[in-house]
Amino acid sequence: MAALAYNLGKREINHYFSVRSAKTLALGAVVLLAACHLASRRYRGNDSCEYLLSSGRFLGEKVWQPHSCMMHKYKISEAKNCLVDKHVAFIGDSRIRQLFYSFVKIINPQFKEEGNKHENIPFEDKIASVKVDFLWHPEVNGSMKQCIKMWTEDSATKPHVIVAGAATWSIKIHNGSNEALSQYKMNITSIAPLLEKLAKTSDVYWVLQDPVYEDLLSENRKMITNEKIDAYNEAAVSILNSSTRNSKSNVKMFSVSKLIAQETIMESLDGLHLPESSRETSAMILMNVYCNKILKPIDGSCCQPRPPLTLIQKLAACFFTFSIIGYIIFYIIHRNPHRKNKPCSDLESGEEKKNIINISLSPLEILLQSFCKLGLIMAYFYMCDRANLFMKENKFYTHSSFFIPIIYILVLGVFYNENTKETKVLNREQTDEWKGWMQLVILIYHISGASTFLPVYMHVRVLVAAYLFQTGYGHFSYFWIKGDFGIHRVCQVLFRLNFLVVVLCIVMDRPYQFYYFVPLVTVWFMVIYVTLALWPQIIQKKANGNCFWHLGLLLKLAFLLLCICFLAYSQGAFEKIFSLWPLSKCFELKGNVYEWWFRWRLDRYVVFHGMLFAFIYLTLQKRQVLSEGKGEPLFSNKISNFLLFISVVSFLTYSIWASSCKNKAECNELHPSVSVVQILAFILIRNIPGYARSVYSSFFAWFGRISLELFICQYHIWLAADTRGILVLIPGNPMLNIIVSTFIFVCVAHEISQITNDLAQIFIPKDNSSLLKRLACIAVFFCGLLILSSIQDKSRH
Repeated sequence: MAALAYNLGKREINHYFSVRSAKTLALGAVVLLAACHLASRRYRGNDSCEYLLSSGRFLGEKVWQPHSCMMHKYKISEAKNCLVDKHVAFIGDSRIRQLFYSFVKIINPQFKEEGNKHENIPFEDKIASVKVDFLWHPEVNGSMKQCIKMWTEDSATKPHVIVAGAATWSIKIHNGSNEALSQYKMNITSIAPLLEKLAKTSDVYWVLQDPVYEDLLSENRKMITNEKIDAYNEAAVSILNSSTRNSKSNVKMFSVSKLIAQETIMESLDGLHLPESSRETSAMILMNVYCNKILKPIDGSCCQPRPPLTLIQKLAACFFTFSIIGYIIFYIIHRNPHRKNKPCSDLESGEEKKNIINISLSPLEILLQSFCKLGLIMAYFYMCDRANLFMKENKFYTHSSFFIPIIYILVLGVFYNENTKETKVLNREQTDEWKGWMQLVILIYHISGASTFLPVYMHVRVLVAAYLFQTGYGHFSYFWIKGDFGIHRVCQVLFRLNFLVVVLCIVMDRPYQFYYFVPLVTVWFMVIYVTLALWPQIIQKKANGNCFWHLGLLLKLAFLLLCICFLAYSQGAFEKIFSLWPLSKCFELKGNVYEWWFRWRLDRYVVFHGMLFAFIYLTLQKRQVLSEGKGEPLFSNKISNFLLFISVVSFLTYSIWASSCKNKAECNELHPSVSVVQILAFILIRNIPGYARSVYSSFFAWFGRISLELFICQYHIWLAADTRGILVLIPGNPMLNIIVSTFIFVCVAHEISQITNDLAQIFIPKDNSSLLKRLACIAVFFCGLLILSSIQDKSRH
C-alpha cells in the first residue's frame, strides 16, 4: 500500500513538475537575478573598494567578510612583491600607530612594538625595497598640516600610500569641549585641499575614529565618549567629502574599522585601543585595497577590475553569438505549424507522457540548438565568475555547515530507493548511486570550506580515489568483456570527458590543468587503453580458452605497476615527459607541471587497484564462484559473515586513522597505499548482502549520471573565484542563496550533460571515414587554439 502511494505521488509530481519545467524556472530566476544585480550596481555603484572600506560582517569570531567581495589573506612574499619600491606613511595618534604595527607585521612578523611611543617610528626592508613610516601627529593641527604640505611640494619624499587620522587626543586635551570640535573642523578644512592634491597621485585614506568601551576607560580618558567620537567623525566625513566641487573626493574614508571595533572593543585592555586581531583585520583590509589591483589574487575580488577579454574569448563570444542568431533564423524558417504532438517516454520518470513533441531533428538543427543553449550557459558562467555582476564571499568552515547538509541528503537518498534491474556486483544503478552520493559530499565539502578540517579532508580524498577506482574498474571491464579497442570508443570517451572543460578553458581563460580531475581521468583512461590494446591483446573471450592468457594479463598489470612506481619516485622523469610541447600546454599550471605531478601522485595506485579488482571479480564471476541472484548473499553464509566483519573493521580502522591525522603532508604520503582499504571495504559491505545489492537510491543515482558536469560546473556557478569563495546571488540570506544557486547549478549541469551527449553523436559518428574527417577538423581547431594561445601569452609578457 505504501509503495502504491509512493508511486502515485511520484507520478503526480512528474505530471506537474519535470526537469524541463525546472530548467525554465531556473532560466527565469537567472534573468531576474541578473536584472536585480545590474540595477543595484547602477544605483549603489560598482566600486567594490568602497564596500571593502565601509561595510562587512564577521563570519564566526575573527573572520571578516566584506560586503559583496572576497578578501585575500596576504603572505609575507606577496606583501613584499606588491610594495616593492613603495613608501607607505601612517600619520596620526596611538590608534594609527597600532594600525602601522599591524601593517608592518604583514611584511615582517618579527617587527617589535618597542621604543618611545610618542615619536616617529621608521621601518625599512632594504632587500625588498619597502619603506613604511609612522609619523607621530596626535592632533589635526598646524604640525600635521606642515607635514602634509611638505609632501605636496616635494615629489621625491611623497609617499605612495598615506594613512591618516586623529581625534581622541583633541577630545582628551581639551576635555571634550565644543571649542575643540570647532577648532578640529577648522584644521581639517585647512588640510583637506592638501590631502585632495596628494590623492591625485597617491592613495590617501582618512581613518575614522573607532568607538570606545567607556566602562574600561581610565579616569583621564573618561571625557572620550562615543557621542564625541561620532561628532568628530561626522565633521571629518562632511569636510573631506566636500573638499572638491562638482566631483567625488579622491580621499578615501576608512570607515570599516568602526564596524570591526563595534564587535571587538569589549576585548580591549584599556577601552580605547583595539585588540590585536581587530588591528590585523584592518591592516589586511588596507593591504587588499592597495595590492589587489596590482597582484590580482584569485580570492581577492575586492578592488579588482573586470579582467579584459582575451582574443580567444572574443572569438568565442562571436561564435556563440552567431550560433544563437543562426539557430533563431533556422527555427523561424523551418518551423512547422502542422507538427503534431506524439507520446514519448519521459526519461526522468520512466513513464509515457502525452503532449510532448518527439520529432527527429536534423544534425544541423541539433548542432545550432546545442551551441545556442551552450552560448547562453557560458554567458551565465562568465557573469558569475568573471564579470563582477554577482557577489562573492569567502568560505567559513563550521562543523554544522558540513555535517547537517550531509545528514539531510542522506535522509533524502534513503527515502528515494528502488529495486535494481540486475543484482550483479557494482551494477550500473549501484555505480551511479555511488558516484551520486560521493559527488554530493564533495560539493558540500567544497562549499563549506571543510578542507581546513583534516579528518574530513582525508575522507574526501578517499572519495576522489573511489572515482578513479571506478575509472579503472569500468574501463577495464568494458575492454576485457567487449574487446572493442576501436577508435570510435576512444574518441567517444575522450569527447564526453573533455568537451565541457575545453569550452570552459576558452570562455573562462583558464588552463586545462586547472580542472585537474578531468586531465586525471583522461590520462588514466589512455593508460588503461594502451595497457590492454598493446600486443598481445588479451580479452575475456581469448582467456577463457587458455589460462595462460590470465598470466599474460597479470604480467601486463605488473609492468604497469612498475611504471607507476618509477614515475612516482622519479619526479624529474615525470616532469620531463609532461613538459614536452604540446603536453606542457595541457599540464602546466603557473609555468610548471608540479601541481599535475602532485595530483597524479596522490592517487597513483588506485586506478591499478580498480583494474585488478575488475579482473579478479570477472574471473570469479565467470567461474561461477559468486552467487549474484536476487536476495542471495555473495558467498556462503559463513564466508559472507566473515568478510562483512573484516570489511566493517577495516572501514572503521581507516576512519580512525584518518581522524587521528596530525599532519596533512604525512597523511597524503600514506594515502595512495591505504585508500583502497576503505574502498574495498565499502564495496563488500554494499554487495555481500543480497538485499543491499537488490536496491539502490534513485536520488543519488540521478546525481551520479551528471556527476562529472556537477564537479566541473561548481568551479564557476556555485562556488566563486575559481572555487576559493561562494557565489552570492541573494545577499543577506545565506540559506535562501544556497537553495537558489544550487537549483540553478544543478539545472545547468543537467542541461550541459544533455548537450554533450547530443554533440557527441554529431562529432563522433560511428562511420570510420566520417569520424576521421571530424578528427581532422578537430585537430585543425586545436592547432589554431595553440597558435592563438601562444600569441596571447606573448602579448601578456
